[in-house]
Amino acid sequence: MPNPEPVFIPEDYFRELGKEDIFPNALRPLEIDLGCGDGSFLVAMARQHPERDFLGVERLAGRVAKVAKKIAAAGLVNARVLRLESAYTVGWLLPARGVSRLHLLCPDPWPKKKHHGRRLMALPEFQQGLARILEPHGEFLFKTDDAEYFEVGTAEIDPLPAFERLDWPEDAFFYAQTDFERIWLRQGKTLQRARWRKR
Repeated sequence: MPNPEPVFIPEDYFRELGKEDIFPNALRPLEIDLGCGDGSFLVAMARQHPERDFLGVERLAGRVAKVAKKIAAAGLVNARVLRLESAYTVGWLLPARGVSRLHLLCPDPWPKKKHHGRRLMALPEFQQGLARILEPHGEFLFKTDDAEYFEVGTAEIDPLPAFERLDWPEDAFFYAQTDFERIWLRQGKTLQRARWRKR
């Protein structure tokens, strides 16, 4: 079977995918990097974990092209990128009980009050989709430099009966940095993080 193309284009955007639609071996753990930016995190994680598959989701065409180039240059067969909006991808497209980990790292906090309704973690489509796509004991990992968004975002997920909050010590496991994370850390900002497991 040929290696998958770096850019993943579903045959049907209105049908729930199976894991085998994204990667040839549906038995391998599938991780999602939601809003994958320049692909730094995606590529680093795929290199570190060749036994797992990684799908980046990104809305902007230019970023998708850059991520695809990085995947191809690294010769990775366990990483792909999908150009699509995040809430729809989680709410409707990704396979039910097919995702072992979903990473939401440095998302747009939509700081203006009139835009708060656009915040991903507050959307019922995202919350219900997250519970649908994570396999039993699958994890949702969230990082942000925005303290207010961290407080609001965790307050959205903590009460959901499908999830339990886990500790996330600094040295718990290998976790690559995103492009935005490196920028914020150089500026002296503090990143906050939270981790949940599906019950």
